[in-house]
Amino acid sequence: MSNEPSSSEVQNLENHECWALLRTVSVGRLAVLADGHPDIFPINYTVDGGTLVFRTGEGTKLAGATGGEQVALEADGVDAATGLAWSVVVKGAAAAVTGTEQILDTAALYLFPWQAGRKDTFVRVTPGTITGRRFKVTAPMTWWTQLSGAVKASPE
Repeated sequence: MSNEPSSSEVQNLENHECWALLRTVSVGRLAVLADGHPDIFPINYTVDGGTLVFRTGEGTKLAGATGGEQVALEADGVDAATGLAWSVVVKGAAAAVTGTEQILDTAALYLFPWQAGRKDTFVRVTPGTITGRRFKVTAPMTWWTQLSGAVKASPE
């Protein structure tokens, strides 16, 4: 019996599988509540024990992540050779890393932002829940059309 999902089924992932997959990529999307509205930011992150860490600067992302509301971080990937895709969602609390010892420990993770600019704050996401799923990507002919990549004319 195969561990791979059939073309129509979704395989729910175990906790340890989710963490293993999160370690294979470094880019995800962070969802926060900002000024009472959801907002999503691309981030690069690293796994540190049972937490996720990213760097950011002052602004909406930092305020939303550390404002006391729960956050969600989603990462995914696909294996082009097998056509298997996966998606993992971590929901939990985020907090700025503070204290000299904690900042030095976190700086040792060698987490460097992709975007230029001041990103002096390390933020740690501590999961409340982690869920993941794996599924077989259907053949592109079923979801991709020539219009998917077409340049759209200006409405003017």
